Amino acid sequence: MSNSKILPADPRAGYLAAQTEIDSAVLRVLKSGLYILGSELDAFEKEFAAWLGTAGAVGVANGTDAIELALHAAGIGPGDKVVTVANTVTATVSAIGATGAKAVFVDVESGTMLLDLGALETMLTEVRDPKIKAVVPVHLYGQAVDMPRLMDLAVRHNLVVVEDCAQAHGATVGGRKAGTWGQLACFSFYPTKNLGAFGDAGAVAGNDPVLLDKVRLLRQYGWRKRYVSDSPGRNSRLDEIQAAILRVKLGRLKAENRQRDNLAQVYLAGLKDTPLQLPVVAEGRTHCWHQFVVRTPRRDELKTHLEKANILCGILYPVPIHRQPAYHDATLSLPHTEQACAEVLSLPLHPGLTSEDIARVVREVAGFFA
Repeated sequence: MSNSKILPADPRAGYLAAQTEIDSAVLRVLKSGLYILGSELDAFEKEFAAWLGTAGAVGVANGTDAIELALHAAGIGPGDKVVTVANTVTATVSAIGATGAKAVFVDVESGTMLLDLGALETMLTEVRDPKIKAVVPVHLYGQAVDMPRLMDLAVRHNLVVVEDCAQAHGATVGGRKAGTWGQLACFSFYPTKNLGAFGDAGAVAGNDPVLLDKVRLLRQYGWRKRYVSDSPGRNSRLDEIQAAILRVKLGRLKAENRQRDNLAQVYLAGLKDTPLQLPVVAEGRTHCWHQFVVRTPRRDELKTHLEKANILCGILYPVPIHRQPAYHDATLSLPHTEQACAEVLSLPLHPGLTSEDIARVVREVAGFFA
């Protein structure tokens, strides 16, 4: 029986699975002599928007920039407040802060660990803070927030919705993809994502051509004409090599998401009799299984046990943002968020694994609880 190391994510395996196509794409760019804002990016933006189902997409340097530029384009700035969750990577909140706005945290549902829309509605109706101008729903682990209900809330309270889709490439609500609901949607193509580049990369997608044009201006100094800024902006460009790689990987995304789902089903069947709290998939939604997240009060013990068996796991995320030194707020209590962060463990799940690898993880987890 193999005792080789099982990784929580493996971008190298993604490269090896498509090595010939990726090498060819990179070589094509190198030979072209055009490495920034060229034909590869133009093609990727069109192909990604078509896959997603939006009118357009704008490639940017990374997912953090995507959120910042999207909020800027939507008119969010100093003095405004933006609602989001605290069980996300710090990037979501740092992007909000970069606009001059302040992040306001709402608790999550205990089951899905996604934005609690009941708590959001209570905040909006009881607090009635006119500074709250936007909400950034985080589609976490591969599952989307209840977007029809959120959009209804947003319309009633005049809020801009900017979706954080960094972990939701292919997730759907009612058959409609995450990233097609809000005024704008933001994607990270960090190497470990379902659609991953081989470096930093991101995109903003949407259906409003005016907002998308603002993002395009923001990503390169506000230029329409080279060296002439029509508006303030900065440098946040998705380069040609990463765009070419993403074009290859976009063509494989549907099959790889299906692979992830097949492996997740092996986990769900194999772990159903353990004390673990397994992922909750809400009715009417499809999960793209960016992470397979289980919960247990014995999280750290289980993680150590698996490490001894050469099985490496992740914790997304161990400390909620409102309890981190840079953003600490002693007055704020988010009980579901805090409990989730103390219990979550991401078991290995990526297209480089086999059903035998997953079965080995299942055996070791079951052995821990035996």
